[in-house]
Amino acid sequence: MKSLSIPLVAAALLLAATFVHGAGAGVDGRLLADTEDGRDWPAYGRTYDESHASPLRGIDRTNVRRLGLAWSLDVPDVHNGATPPPAVDGVLYFTVGQSLVHAVDAASGRLLWRFDPDVAKVAGRKLRYTWGPRGIAFWKGRVYVGTTDGRLIAIDARTGREAWSVLTVGRDDALTITGPPRVFRDLVVIGNAGSEWGPSRGYVTAYDAATGAQKWRFHVIPGNPADGFESAAMAMAAKTWTGDWWNRGGGGQVWNAITYDPEFDRVYLGTGNGGPWNQKVRSPGGGDNLFLCSIVALDARTGEYVWHYQTVPGETWDYNSAMDIQLATLTIDGAPRKVILHAPKNGFFYVLDRATGRPISAEKFAKVTWAERIDLATGRPVENPAARFDDGEELVWPSTLGAHNWQPMSWNRWTGLVYIPTLAMPGLFSDRTIDRATSGA
Repeated sequence: MKSLSIPLVAAALLLAATFVHGAGAGVDGRLLADTEDGRDWPAYGRTYDESHASPLRGIDRTNVRRLGLAWSLDVPDVHNGATPPPAVDGVLYFTVGQSLVHAVDAASGRLLWRFDPDVAKVAGRKLRYTWGPRGIAFWKGRVYVGTTDGRLIAIDARTGREAWSVLTVGRDDALTITGPPRVFRDLVVIGNAGSEWGPSRGYVTAYDAATGAQKWRFHVIPGNPADGFESAAMAMAAKTWTGDWWNRGGGGQVWNAITYDPEFDRVYLGTGNGGPWNQKVRSPGGGDNLFLCSIVALDARTGEYVWHYQTVPGETWDYNSAMDIQLATLTIDGAPRKVILHAPKNGFFYVLDRATGRPISAEKFAKVTWAERIDLATGRPVENPAARFDDGEELVWPSTLGAHNWQPMSWNRWTGLVYIPTLAMPGLFSDRTIDRATSGA
């Protein structure tokens, strides 16, 4: 079989530039909170606000036509490349394929080092499940990457050598890693994916950035009540489930969006869809099924629950909320408000109060037929009853791919606009062939 190559392409203005290679030791909480320093792009969303926007003004309408190819680098033997590369001290860092991490000189395109975690030797059946990770993290001279088989690995940014490695999931379960880690307060936080591949219960774990020691873990959905609950939040969530959901997994994986808020010292999780997708199977008596399809706020030091906002109560369409969670300060009714900007799969664009999680605004940004609107008084959607395909089948907008998926959106505070890559596609939802007694078991 012929191997595939993914080209890494750098476009640049024909302007003088100087890059000074370093080990990135200065990438810490101060730098990641500084939205004005545009010299580096040190994190997946650039800074803690996850804005995916730069304050640099070198490229504008007067010279954008001068953009041209600076260099390209073929990356052989990989099947995908979906990682925005952090740029630190003149070096680009990215991961492609089966979690292969690369460091490249940003000025010349010269490969400095390549780290292979040997995923194919240890992943087993998990090798069939995933796209591979879509991002990496950088902190105090180290690169952090999640692997297809569920490891979190710290790599020395100067040498490309492994500093530590920890398995974040079960060796033989269906869980894998697709999203980038996030680092704050010397903690590395990572979620997982896999509810489509087998019964699984979502959770997020924080590890010591220096040693890899586990510091805290937050489960997204409750487990078997007979085993007791890890927290009061899980006991509360269990009241919103019915049936034997724990035998079917439940889902709720945090496979992409994690945002740290230094002003409130909180971390926000964008949680996944249910497993199985169809609520009639996983929770046959209905219920909101917390904390599926939600933004959940945690205390960053302890991982303890603070608040939640659920975008799709009792979801049944794969409308997860694992899309970007961006932080902004907006002037609303003449006063500054610290808010979250969120455009999940379900087609509504949310502005939430960061202190409380209550919705300030929620308007459609794409064609939506599953719900008429969001009732801001209750925060709940006003659903179209036909959308739950109780007659067996229904065409619903958007599809399971969503109106917005994992592709990052950008919040540009200088234009006052949010830029969202959108999808326009309906989904035909049906449970006519489902055996509810065995599906998802």
